[in-house]
Amino acid sequence: MQNNHSDVIKYPKPFLKWAGGKKQLLNEFGKILSPVIKDKNTIKRYVEPFVGGGALFFYLKRKYDIEESFISDINKELILAYKTIKIDHKSIIDKLEEIQNKHLQKSEDKRKEHYYQVRNEYNLQIENFDYIKFNEKWIQRTSYLIFLNKTCFNGLFRQNQKGEFNVPFGRYKNPKIYDEKNIIAVNHTLKNTGIYCGDFTQSGRFINKKSILYLDPPYRPLNKTSNFTTYSKKGFGDEDQKRLALFFDKMTRKGAYIILSNSDPKNNLPDDNFFDELYNSYNISRIPAKRFINCDASKRGELNELIITNF
Repeated sequence: MQNNHSDVIKYPKPFLKWAGGKKQLLNEFGKILSPVIKDKNTIKRYVEPFVGGGALFFYLKRKYDIEESFISDINKELILAYKTIKIDHKSIIDKLEEIQNKHLQKSEDKRKEHYYQVRNEYNLQIENFDYIKFNEKWIQRTSYLIFLNKTCFNGLFRQNQKGEFNVPFGRYKNPKIYDEKNIIAVNHTLKNTGIYCGDFTQSGRFINKKSILYLDPPYRPLNKTSNFTTYSKKGFGDEDQKRLALFFDKMTRKGAYIILSNSDPKNNLPDDNFFDELYNSYNISRIPAKRFINCDASKRGELNELIITNF
């Protein structure tokens, strides 16, 4: 992989669309990290406990030699997908090719019917699904997740209180369900990566002095209609944000280099100092970024995002 220049530039990249993805902030993160990485082109240990779509993880994998990496998330469906691609990416490619061919040959009405059929099957699997030990059902479930993600409305991942995927069908003329070269690149990238499911606090056991730690929690809603914290059925509220700030302090004492991103409440409420108070001992920057996921297109636009560092 690393010897193919065109692939290094293009791959690996996120294999899922993910609300709050950091693609547009990657160059900014690169600038922030450059004094830490310096000219060695090597990161000894990278840890990301809210991996989501993994935009920064894959970006750093393209640019640097990362000796050890650990990614995790509380979303067990997401972690299942990462693990499955790491274990058997070839079967995933074959299954996605089958699903894509079946879907694209249908009329729009039949595509919608197919989407809800797959979503229903996906949700029915939950009750007795084995998320611990790899088996053939992992291939189908991961393939279904990728299919649903690429054909649902706005590419969201959202669960109801039962843990069921509940995003409606999205109308796309010619959706690209998967990228074979990228699935191969993701598999290659995950070879020396530990993948775990759990609360962010559990990642503390992987963090040591000079680890690079990136914290990208579900963003604090800017208003009552912009709540996209339901990536897992448990959600992520203000008490969780406070727990995260304590974790930030603890990992700082360990000697880790930490970057944290979140929404800036001052976009809507100039007097809201929630994060300024939580992280008053650290460096807080406000970076303009575009928000693309909103059911009202007129409300998609440029807003400040917070980037908080301890170095």
